[in-house]
Amino acid sequence: MRYAETDQMGVVYYANYLIWFEIGRTDWLRETGWTYRSMEADGFQLPVTEAHCEYAHGARYDDELEIRTRAAQVSPVRIRFDYEVVRRADGVALAGGHTVHATIGPAGRPARLPDRMKDLFA
Repeated sequence: MRYAETDQMGVVYYANYLIWFEIGRTDWLRETGWTYRSMEADGFQLPVTEAHCEYAHGARYDDELEIRTRAAQVSPVRIRFDYEVVRRADGVALAGGHTVHATIGPAGRPARLPDRMKDLFA
């Protein structure tokens, strides 16, 4: 955790968790072999339509964190990512939440998830 992500008390500013969710989502997609950049080059986007975060314990300056990310197909045109932010030193879950994304296709309109994405949930 970087000092710039904390408040004067050394506790992480709450909105940073949503940024970490995005990092977890980006890394999850990269691990599948399809980066956001290549997905967008193929004409697909996943705009956020819902975001939720529950805070259990505050992360502090210099904590090493792990962002655990899972994905589930919600419908033919939506995907949900679930997140857990865990402090590596002691395994304590600091926060959890989810985001829901619509699938936007090459025409810029809602579209079904590409087969490449749907196959990840089979």
